[in-house]
Amino acid sequence: MASFAMVVGGVAVAVGVAVRRSGRGELPQPSGWALAGRRLGPVGTAVLLGGTVYTAYTVVAVPGLTYATGGFGLYALAYTILLQPVAMVVLPRLRRLAVRHGLVTAADLALNRHRSHALALAVALTGILAAMPYLVLQVVGLEAVLRVMGVDPGGPVGLLGLAGVFAVLVLVLLPGGLRACAWFARFKAVLIFGMLAAVLVLVTRNVAGPREVFALAGRRLSAEGLGSLTPPGSQTAYLTLALGSVLAQLMYPQVLTVSFAARSTDALRRAVLSLPLWTAALGLFAYLGFVALALDVRTPVGHAELAVPMLLRRLDAPPVEGLLLGALAIAALLPAAVMAIGISTLVARNIYAEYFNPTATPKHEVRAAGFAAVVIIVGALAFALALNPQDAINLHLLGGVWISQTLPAVGLAPFTRWFHHRALLAGWAVGMLAGTAMVVSGGFSSVVDVGLGLVHLPVYVAVTALCANLLVVVLLTPVLDRVGVPRRSEPPEEVRDVQRRGSRFAVRVDG
Repeated sequence: MASFAMVVGGVAVAVGVAVRRSGRGELPQPSGWALAGRRLGPVGTAVLLGGTVYTAYTVVAVPGLTYATGGFGLYALAYTILLQPVAMVVLPRLRRLAVRHGLVTAADLALNRHRSHALALAVALTGILAAMPYLVLQVVGLEAVLRVMGVDPGGPVGLLGLAGVFAVLVLVLLPGGLRACAWFARFKAVLIFGMLAAVLVLVTRNVAGPREVFALAGRRLSAEGLGSLTPPGSQTAYLTLALGSVLAQLMYPQVLTVSFAARSTDALRRAVLSLPLWTAALGLFAYLGFVALALDVRTPVGHAELAVPMLLRRLDAPPVEGLLLGALAIAALLPAAVMAIGISTLVARNIYAEYFNPTATPKHEVRAAGFAAVVIIVGALAFALALNPQDAINLHLLGGVWISQTLPAVGLAPFTRWFHHRALLAGWAVGMLAGTAMVVSGGFSSVVDVGLGLVHLPVYVAVTALCANLLVVVLLTPVLDRVGVPRRSEPPEEVRDVQRRGSRFAVRVDG
């Protein structure tokens, strides 16, 4: 426990000192707090993007999935391999639009591109609703670490531990905004890769090599009826799950926040090129799930996410275990902070300042976002403690389906302006309702059977809902144009008034 506290506390102090020195003399403004002044270089953007996409729950859940199901858990590798080329096409274009027009959030982009307040509100609300379960999962990851350390997250000691860890977030990361997260991301990268190297060295003391690991894991999977080493099921389910996860990931507020913060398009492209390094690390974490099977690690029923933390306890002495678990805690705090910043910026900028206080100054907007971030963090803690892990996972599944529905209005915005804003709003509504209905009626299954004549193919729910969304948009756009429904719901100068709140003190950056 002491080594765990030493890792978390030491990183917090180092980040606090670095941020205090780097942020002196700056006026508070949304692009400064939420986007680090759009000055992140290639290294800062790379570690922040990788550290945000590859969350603590990811490095706990993926090996937990391979531990529980075998080869099916490897879908996460297919998804992260696809992520890099798609991100290379989409994120630089979105970032270029954001810089050119002084945009801070996805809702800003939707308003700028389609000039529809209703559509911008829909994007903002979707981002908030979808990202909150993702934030809760970071708390679930921390709970898994505490359980392995012998601490009940719901008990007095557990609550104190969670409060202490998230106090670092509230007192160090949130006041410094994304700039503090960029410093924190450097420590996360070093700790995660260092932890992975240390664990792999410890694994070699217990098993001869990968051949023995997969042989032992395969025998246990077969004997206990857990799954197999070969990914089961239809190829369409596997492919659509990977593709849908990619499209959803790129639309989350935390990913767009990091992308908009890059100081140039070239810096963002270089950061995206570094993602395969994180994918390789994720593959090794997935391998640890098979190691846990091979070494006969036994997790409580329904808590496969404990496989790696319990494996760490199995491998070495408590001091080393505390250092490794401390690295997992750091891995949870970074994405939680970036998610809180992204969500709170949507709340303060696109809901509070837009509808409740249109005369809010940039300083007031930053203060409102900071207050909202604290409320969001406390809410995530409360939800994580009230819900069981499976409920949090089910909500995250819904979040992935929901955030995918913003793709036509946000993700495709740099590529075409053909879509009518009212068609986009109708498509969003259809996709949200259809996706939610399919997930709930299917018992929160991520896959549904889609009938094509006599053939029924299992397809990821988010992809099915997105196809319905796009179909409505494509069919409705020419109809609305034909009947003469105007494409702009307000004069262009109103849009500039909305943008001016975040860009009045911003410096134009080419890239």
